[in-house]
Amino acid sequence: MAFLGHIVLGEGMKVDCQKVEVAKNFPRPTTLTEVRSFLGLVVYYQRFVKTFSSIAAPLAKLTHKAAEFWWADGCEKNFQELKGRLTSASVLTLPEGPKGYVIYCDASRLGLGGILMQHKRAVAYSSRQLRKHKQNYRPGASNCYICLQNMAPLLVWSAC
Repeated sequence: MAFLGHIVLGEGMKVDCQKVEVAKNFPRPTTLTEVRSFLGLVVYYQRFVKTFSSIAAPLAKLTHKAAEFWWADGCEKNFQELKGRLTSASVLTLPEGPKGYVIYCDASRLGLGGILMQHKRAVAYSSRQLRKHKQNYRPGASNCYICLQNMAPLLVWSAC
């Protein structure tokens, strides 16, 4: 069943193939507006893509106010990587009750990532880039921060 750009199946949820096809056929951006359009399209499905923020980082940097639009090799590589990851995104398991959750977290100086799992199956991926003032967090604090970010969906589901 199609619902809000997702396909809901008995075993979980996956991205809508029609939406993925749009991203897959998206031409190489040549303007800031086109970069924003592409990011707007793919960010909706970021919970299906492991390490989304790290991959999208070079493209996101192009959208900063003071940034000059310059499509470097890294931008092209990550643009193609995002399109590839989106077309091969896995099916995410629908949560089943309040038990059996495990959160895996990882942090670097530039970003945070995590996976919310239940019964050894992925429920959601989470990642985010750190702003300048948060890049100075100690490694332990960064891991704690991403765990707290990943706890929000868990707390919502465990309350049901």
